[in-house]
Amino acid sequence: MMLVLTASMTVFTIAALIGGSADPVSNHALAMLVYVLPLLIIGDAILLLFWLIRRRFHWASMPALSLICSIPYIGTIYQPGLFHSDNDEKTGVMLATYNVAVFGRETSGFKSSDILANMKTQNVDIFCVQEYSDISGDRLNSNTYRDYFHHMAFGRDDMIIYSRYPIKQSQVIDFGDTNNSGMWADIEINDKTIRVFNVHLETTGFNRTLSEFAKRELKGPVTEENALIKAIYNNYTLGMIIRSRQAKLVSQEIKNSPLPVIVCGDLNDVPYSYTYKTVMGDLVDGFKECGSGFMSTYRGAKKFRIDYIFHDKSITGLNYYKQELYYSDHNPVYMKIAL
Repeated sequence: MMLVLTASMTVFTIAALIGGSADPVSNHALAMLVYVLPLLIIGDAILLLFWLIRRRFHWASMPALSLICSIPYIGTIYQPGLFHSDNDEKTGVMLATYNVAVFGRETSGFKSSDILANMKTQNVDIFCVQEYSDISGDRLNSNTYRDYFHHMAFGRDDMIIYSRYPIKQSQVIDFGDTNNSGMWADIEINDKTIRVFNVHLETTGFNRTLSEFAKRELKGPVTEENALIKAIYNNYTLGMIIRSRQAKLVSQEIKNSPLPVIVCGDLNDVPYSYTYKTVMGDLVDGFKECGSGFMSTYRGAKKFRIDYIFHDKSITGLNYYKQELYYSDHNPVYMKIAL
């Protein structure tokens, strides 16, 4: 029995690692396996320990193989941070990306002002904001932010890029009939111009599915067997397909850029997913380059990493970290770079 379990875990782990390269449009079942990778890796580690204790080293080779193949994935959520401890002292350009959840829809301007104060404390030079609202009561947030960030580029109503460096031009990336969008801005930093992307891809809709199911139950018991599981699966499948199309649009814009690229934003998807791999392409995951510790950016019950900063290989990452703030269901992500 344990041997069958070990072999099955190995097969599913390898399939999940491969699944991140599978387009959800054509193979959503394989693409979805990436969401259970952490559980599979934990299972492999337990099985490895089991077979080692039993001194069945030949059977231990299967979970060992799974864990070795999983090392690149593990690097997207954990980094020991052994080789860049001195980078904090180096000068560079500080980036931040933050899904502010419409500032909680509050009208006093408190959250918006507090977030700005925090950006000042972190010496942020370029700030990419998702789920943005420019209106706080009778004030415009852009007017408040202008004293520190002298330049800004608006995307759709829910997106903006603030910068302390001049913005030469900007453009919206239209995802069609959706609440999500992307944009880019060409920013001149000293004598070098880079193109900064700010993206917000389709949500998973998990909480919305639970809410809709609860409302259905209030009207009467749901008789269909496994109705909730089916609803969650169908919703995740649809979300993956929509995100994959959006990711392809962003990827094409990145490839068309004549300038070095930095990508910031909320991808609403986990590392090693099709969305993650498509948007990142040949870019560098900043966390893998210069992050440390465990990285999760969603503050809800699901401790996932879904907010990212990627950059061109011509750019050097110096430091990458998140900050625990309570103004949104996301945490802001920061990265210091050297051009």
